[in-house]
Amino acid sequence: MTQSTPRTVRERVRIELTTEIKDVARRHLADQGSSALSLRAVARELGMVSSAVYRYFPSRDDLLTALIVDAYDAIGEVAEASERTALAHRCGTVARWQALAGDIRTWATAHPQEYALIYGTPIPGYQAPQDTIDPATRVSFVMMRIMIDGVASGEISTDDTARIPRPVHADFAILRDLALHDVPDGVISRGLLMWTQLFGTISFELFGHFHNVIHDYDAFFELQTRRAGEYLVAGEA
Repeated sequence: MTQSTPRTVRERVRIELTTEIKDVARRHLADQGSSALSLRAVARELGMVSSAVYRYFPSRDDLLTALIVDAYDAIGEVAEASERTALAHRCGTVARWQALAGDIRTWATAHPQEYALIYGTPIPGYQAPQDTIDPATRVSFVMMRIMIDGVASGEISTDDTARIPRPVHADFAILRDLALHDVPDGVISRGLLMWTQLFGTISFELFGHFHNVIHDYDAFFELQTRRAGEYLVAGEA
């Protein structure tokens, strides 16, 4: 059995300072929003000169990317933990979906600024690099495995008469080659509809669009996700 090499003092200091910088940056996101994030302001709060912070994050965009990757990884870990629990309890498709949706909402309401960073308004002037792609797909792959397993077990109906336009069919074929093997167009369409509905429902709640319209968010969310799961399973039937 091999033992990991102990970190040097310099490495430990770098990890601690990197964490501190990101923690302060998250507070600034909560107070001022992502577009106003400033390395100089973060450095001032930490009592550091700007040049010292630049050694850790050469630009505002590098810091934003680190925060975005952390947020995607955090929600990805939540989704994957939800999947493990549901599989351990032998949950069916609808129950797996509702557990996943509920766990994502719980994370989002506990971390609204991080949710907004990855699922909210695009940040002016910021272009997400390749580094964000793999973390961003973690939560989506959990949803896709629900669809794959549901089709394989016969729990999800594949009798769908919806007409799929040719360009959309081509896009779905790419998704099928990537991850959704043996999942037909109609099921992919239903899955994407409920997936976008999930984040739309969460966003409307977090950003106040249901204010004075919905009064019991828990009950409303349970209803909407249950109906979405039933739609995924039964389709047009």
